[in-house]
Amino acid sequence: MTRIAAIIPVGSFVGAKSRLGESLDAEERQDLVDGLLAHTVAAALGVERLADVLVVSPDRDVLVRAAELGARTFRQRSRGLNKGLREGIADIVAGGADAVLILPIDLPFVSPTELVRVLDPLRVEEPIVVLVTDRHGTGTNVLGLRPPAAIDVAFGPGSRLAHRRASKAAGVRYVEVDGPLNVDLDTPDDLVYVESLMQAGVHVG
Repeated sequence: MTRIAAIIPVGSFVGAKSRLGESLDAEERQDLVDGLLAHTVAAALGVERLADVLVVSPDRDVLVRAAELGARTFRQRSRGLNKGLREGIADIVAGGADAVLILPIDLPFVSPTELVRVLDPLRVEEPIVVLVTDRHGTGTNVLGLRPPAAIDVAFGPGSRLAHRRASKAAGVRYVEVDGPLNVDLDTPDDLVYVESLMQAGVHVG
């Protein structure tokens, strides 16, 4: 049976989501991050197929909150998202994971059902990269890897292309999954877009 671990990377509560500063003050942004963390952890814990849900963060307060929510936690020692993910991947590999699902917390429409759609391709007995891009088609909102070190993680600007090229260079099958997880919450425009979807009857979870 395939052992799949989810890694949820989180920066810090203080100064979080600074790009939303035009729309939300610091306290509102911190509350938003706390809510997104709770929603993301709950969605991951609601998937029976996930054997481990690990929150990786350099922030003690984030880790305390994540533990309260029922996640396992890992204190990041390095600086930067990709370095933190590499630390988390090393941890879940040591725990016997065959595959990893990297799940940022800025996906307002994350749900167990949508996560299962991303996990399905990871059940195959071959190396594979599964990616959910952002709504602009340039970033990476969710990344599935089998094995966990199938390619090196390259989150950041242009990461969709970077991950696709890395898959090709490694000779690893590459699959993209569409759906509500294409929507992330990073800029004021994203906030307006998400609010418009909710007003139109699209519900979180």
